[in-house]
Amino acid sequence: MRNTNQWYVITGGPSSGITSTANFLALFGYQTVPEAARILIDTEISKGKTIEEIRKDELLFQKKVLEMKQEIESKFPRDRIIFFQRGIPDTLAYYRLIGADTSEIINVCKNSYYRKVFILEPLSYRQDYARTEGEKKAKKLFKLLKQAYSELGMETIIIPKASINERAALILKNITQD
Repeated sequence: MRNTNQWYVITGGPSSGITSTANFLALFGYQTVPEAARILIDTEISKGKTIEEIRKDELLFQKKVLEMKQEIESKFPRDRIIFFQRGIPDTLAYYRLIGADTSEIINVCKNSYYRKVFILEPLSYRQDYARTEGEKKAKKLFKLLKQAYSELGMETIIIPKASINERAALILKNITQD
């Protein structure tokens, strides 16, 4: 049920500090769930695939990520505070980023719910083994994420550029106000 759900999302464009912020919250005993796309990429790389092979068909990749997100979320109790690195509606933003038809996933996104969504402002872009977007697309994705979660009626809170301590403090302040 929507009113008893204790799930939160930490999201933002690539290289915005999602993992660092979630890992910091975990140090305080909060349960965090890694990003599905990273899990999928790491699994495929362990099988010998390159990032280019994994993301060759970006729409197929996003569909696999969505399936994984749904599977992951189905395993967690809704009455426990959990921070997800990216939520199901991130898929809507990624579909829009690549110009894909969103009609097939919009209802999935409408049926997802998080108590609050923390969208991290972009930091200086840093390329890594899993990122393919680049700085320009990362900034566009930040805007698409704000749009997607807002239009789905979820409370979004923009977390500004700051130290990990300051970002975590802002997040924790906003969950204690519930």
